[in-house]
Order: sequence, then structure tokens, then C-alpha cells
Amino acid sequence: MDFTVIICTYNRSNNLPKCIAALEKQENTDQLNWEVLIVDNNSSDATKAVIEDLISNSKIKIRYAFEAKQGLNHARNLGMQNAFGKYFAYLDDDITAAPQWLSSIYESLSENDADASGGRIHLDPAIVLPNWIKLNPSMYGFLGYQDYGDQPMQVDGIKQYPFGGNMAFNRRVINTVGLFNTNLGRKGEGIIKNELFKGAETDYFHRLAANEESKIFYTPDAIVYHHILPHQLTKKYFLTIHYNAGYQKALHDDTNYKRTLLGIPLFILPQTLRAIFNYFKIVFLKGFDAAFRQRMTVTHFFGTISGYLHKK
Repeated sequence: MDFTVIICTYNRSNNLPKCIAALEKQENTDQLNWEVLIVDNNSSDATKAVIEDLISNSKIKIRYAFEAKQGLNHARNLGMQNAFGKYFAYLDDDITAAPQWLSSIYESLSENDADASGGRIHLDPAIVLPNWIKLNPSMYGFLGYQDYGDQPMQVDGIKQYPFGGNMAFNRRVINTVGLFNTNLGRKGEGIIKNELFKGAETDYFHRLAANEESKIFYTPDAIVYHHILPHQLTKKYFLTIHYNAGYQKALHDDTNYKRTLLGIPLFILPQTLRAIFNYFKIVFLKGFDAAFRQRMTVTHFFGTISGYLHKK
């Protein structure tokens, strides 16, 4: 088997037919022996029935796997361990792959003898973004958007690396890097605060980059489109992922700091105060919407402080 496309899903059975329909339209794959592996992460909706119907009626090879342990990275790990392909890729269930996606990502991996590759993630053109996001284009990345330009290139895995909605690997990474860290990443549907965590892909690519022989590529022709859910276009969503990111970072920080207050490294406190000052400065000069990106930074600091206090 040349390639496995892994789709991890939880209670989004309505997304799966559209996701699979796009994979059925992949071009230049006649010589490619490939499959789709859908990992059901303990869904309580009609996910299993929908997958069984797709297996029976789709023109592409589809397999079903079940992961009872709740969490995206439990599902990812089961997927990589059960993939038959020499190479495997992850697509989210709310992703639509462009027709050239599979052939492009496979070519990048095979011709470069790459350990990993990833392509562009664009937002669904039908999405109407609120003004506070359009004023801060840097926030597109928190909706999964990624675009490093038109030219393919090797990336370092530290400052530049594929995002989770469009990343692919050579099977050998399982031996060199291992599995995804199940202490990180989204739990459940990622709607409530205690489920909405990120960072697992960052951790994985940093671990991969630590091996100096690793090769990670950006493949611009491997394009997918991300369909944003309504709750992901709220200020609450953005603030929650930033609070949780700070909390998670502190919780897993094993550094032994010499100067602390209630377990909080002292240098964080003046940084937090400066972030708060800058937030109110931008509010005064440009308004609340323009200042929202800075508010996210402040919230990240609050999460970090909370994480250190929790460890105490």
C-alpha cells in the first residue's frame, strides 16, 4: 500500500460524506495504491453508520477503526499504527481536499525522501469573517489557515511546519519520533473550555526537527479548504484557546526557576503587566476590535499564571 489518508472524527457524522466526496475526486492517482482510514473517536452520533454506508458505496477504499480513549491524539495514534500505507496523511473531518492534493503530497514525500510534508490550508471561501478577525489577519492561523507562498521548500520544523489539518508522514517517523503526545491537543468536540487544547502538532514537529537528519517539506500544490464552525468565529473561542495554551505550557514546564512567586516565574509578571498596558493603549487609539489580538496575548498570560499556580 502506497498511501493512507487518516480522518479522525468525533460526533461530526454530517461532515464525513463531503470530506469523502472530495477524496473521490482526486486526480492523477491511477497508479497509486491508497486507502482512507476513518478513526471514530468514541462518537455518540451516527458516525459508525455513516462510515459503514460510505464503505459500501464509495469507489475508494475505506476502512473503519474505533478508538475509545477520548482525545484527538489518541485517535491520531491509532490511525498511524493501523495505516497500511508507506506514507500516511491526516485530514480533519471538516476539510475538503482539492483534486490535486493527494498526488501532490505523495510526490513531495516520495521524490524528496521526506519524513513529513504539508500543504496550504485555506478557509472556505463561503465563510463571512467578523470585523475583529479581518482587522487582524494574523489571527487566520488560529482558524487553521496556512500559506507559505507559491514555492515548495524544505522547512525547519520549528518556525515553519505543517498544520494538523494537512500534514503527511513517512512511516519511519513512528520509529524515530514515536506517537503524538496524548496529554496535548483537543478532547471531544473542542467546544467547552476543558476540551479546547492545541499544541500537539507543534510538539511533534519539534521532536522530529530535533533529529538533524529529518526532512520536512512545504508543498503549495497540496491545497485543502477548512470549513469553520460557527463557534470558532466567536471571541470566546479565541480567548479560550489562548488561555488554555498558556495553561498547558505552564503545566508541562519542567524548568526549575530560581525566582518565583507562588510558583510563578517572576519574569512573567512584568510581561503580563506590559501586555495589559499595551491592550488598553490600543483600545484607546484604535478601539476594541483592533485591540482584540492583544487581548488574546493578555489572556495567554493569565492562562500561564493559572497553570503555574495549579502546579503549586
